[in-house]
Parts: sequence; C-alpha cells; structure tokens
Amino acid sequence: MSVSPRVPTVENDSIEDRLYTVKYDDPGDSHLDVKVPGFCAERCESYDCVSVCPADVWRAEDGGVPTIAYENCLECGSCRFACPYNNVSWEYPETGSGVSFSHG
Repeated sequence: MSVSPRVPTVENDSIEDRLYTVKYDDPGDSHLDVKVPGFCAERCESYDCVSVCPADVWRAEDGGVPTIAYENCLECGSCRFACPYNNVSWEYPETGSGVSFSHG
C-alpha cells in the first residue's frame, strides 16, 4: 500500500508562500559566508551565488560583497557550486538546527 504525501493547501502558490511553509530553527550563527570578502568586490562581476539561490538568501549589494540572509536558506548548496571562484563558505547548521521541510 503506497501512501502519497499530503499536499499543502495554499491559496496563492507564489514562491514566497511556498517558502513560508519551511520551518527554520536558527542556530544563532550563519552557516554561510564568503571566504575572502574583498575577492567578491575585486573579481566577481556575475554574482552567480545571488542568481542561483532559490530562496533569495544571497543579495548583491553596492560595494561588491553579497549580504547573506542565512535564515532563509534551504540548504540546497547551490551557492557553493555556482561560485566560479570557490569563494562560498557553506556548512550544514549545527545538529538539530536548520531547515525542516514539513510538507515533504
């Protein structure tokens, strides 16, 4: 007997509404960073970490260093693979913290 997952009922299924269903237990410290902040300002022109993030965690700011809203992170790891300079520091949050997907 196969049991299919329960599909959440959402009136407006925008990305923001879908992200709202994701629970995040904040460990208090970011699990994301850039390895060398000045490197982004000096070398990066494409901000691939910003464009690939599905949760709008990475945001391009004036001055060349992206700001990071780690509380929105879905822990997909896309940012670390998208950076052509390997300048993204990414780790899983401490045990028991981080994202919980309540709807599968």
